Amino acid sequence: MANSGIADIKCVPGKLIHYVNTGTVKESGEKHKGSVEIPNLSEENEVDDTEINVSKKKGEGDVLKDLMRTEGTMKVREALRDYLKALKTEFTLGMILPTKAPVGQELAAERRLSGNIMQDSPHSMDIVGVKIPTVKILMKETFNSPADELYGIFTTKELVQKFSKRPAVIEAEKGGKLQMFDGCVSGEYAELIPSQRIVLKWRCRNWPDEHYATVALNFKDLAAQTELQLECKGVPVSNEDSTRQCWKKQYFEEIHILLQQSKDSTE
Repeated sequence: MANSGIADIKCVPGKLIHYVNTGTVKESGEKHKGSVEIPNLSEENEVDDTEINVSKKKGEGDVLKDLMRTEGTMKVREALRDYLKALKTEFTLGMILPTKAPVGQELAAERRLSGNIMQDSPHSMDIVGVKIPTVKILMKETFNSPADELYGIFTTKELVQKFSKRPAVIEAEKGGKLQMFDGCVSGEYAELIPSQRIVLKWRCRNWPDEHYATVALNFKDLAAQTELQLECKGVPVSNEDSTRQCWKKQYFEEIHILLQQSKDSTE
């Protein structure tokens, strides 16, 4: 009767794997040395189908070699199963990539880098939200309405829905949400000074994700009229024309119509 043990293991993925074995024959007490070679170890091959070649050193007896071809082969295949399982686990863990930094941290870092360069130029290239080229839009429009009435049109849900002709979300307070034109425009109120000034965090749906412009609406009271001064800073360069048209057609022209309808109804 004999037994055997695997003393050293040398594993090279995708190449030969050599096991150096030491066994002892009980009857004689002699020790024998040899090696096991697995030439086709791969995750594409079943462990039970792997070829296992047993050899012995010159001059060693055949007892250990015979034993390794039977019971030894079974033990080698058990070791191979454990090895392949550990190898796959290690590979999978190595494939886990680091997550992206939270948006807030990313934006803060970009703002620190961008600083306040050229922000006062009418067509300056700003960095707002995400790192894309932007422009600042300046527009003026005079309305036949006192400032408090015009201010109310931008901050009262019912009036916003009248001139936009669609349901809207209007939470006219600092941090309050804004959503208009079936979600084509969204944002929030950043500053409100009744009858004088509104500042919005504002974006169009087709802009790059998470990119917002800063819109300032200043109401200049001219007795029976009000001059509305609009500054829209941080508009993507590719969306400059469409943004101008949005304010001109969907805001200003529709508000003029609303004011005229209101005047006609009171006469």
